[in-house]
Amino acid sequence: MNKSFEIIQRVGVSNESLTEAIKSVVLEAHTEKPVSWFNVLEQRGRVNEKNIIEFQVTVEIGRKLN
Repeated sequence: MNKSFEIIQRVGVSNESLTEAIKSVVLEAHTEKPVSWFNVLEQRGRVNEKNIIEFQVTVEIGRKLN
């Protein structure tokens, strides 16, 4: 049985935490097509013009192809 996967990259954003940024982007991708695995490639943040911290993550997502 052969297995093939597609790999996509997405950026998640949260004002709460890095964990919430990861969860939101993975669950959003999962609603489109089941996620098989994910890997966090980058973590970063910024302070916006209202002095609110914004957490950002770049996530690599693997999804099984049929």
